[in-house]
Amino acid sequence: MPAAATPAPRAIPSAMRTYALRLRPGDDLRQCLLRFAQDERIKAGALLTCVGSLTQVTLRLANQEGPTIYRGHFEIVSLVGTLAESGSHVHLSVADSTGRTFGGHLLDGNLVYTTAELVIGVLEDVEFRREPDPTFGYNELVVYPRATPKRPAKPASRSKP
Repeated sequence: MPAAATPAPRAIPSAMRTYALRLRPGDDLRQCLLRFAQDERIKAGALLTCVGSLTQVTLRLANQEGPTIYRGHFEIVSLVGTLAESGSHVHLSVADSTGRTFGGHLLDGNLVYTTAELVIGVLEDVEFRREPDPTFGYNELVVYPRATPKRPAKPASRSKP
């Protein structure tokens, strides 16, 4: 008798608004993202795209506890993750001058060289929270429907007499 299939996770649809921004030389990529999430009061966001360059890359590599720091000139080839006031989870991949590509968890200490051009999507109808997952003991993403604030009713249109 085959094992019971694990049910698919429940997905919650959501409308999305987007922001486009540019970081400048010397900006810390992670600090700017976290500050943006706080300043904009983002409950559920996603990194849609990022291109740019860094002079310092600071990552937590797979199965490593502490940071690994690289210095030089690197192209951002991928920046993906979730953003929220309540906690974010972001991964970065970069390429060096030989095209060698590496990546990991984004930490503080990723310094913009010339630019970082970002597009961030904010999901209007959901909220991201980080809650303990008993599988490994880490706080993991849980998606909740977002209670929508009451919007004032639009005034009725006036018809001409």
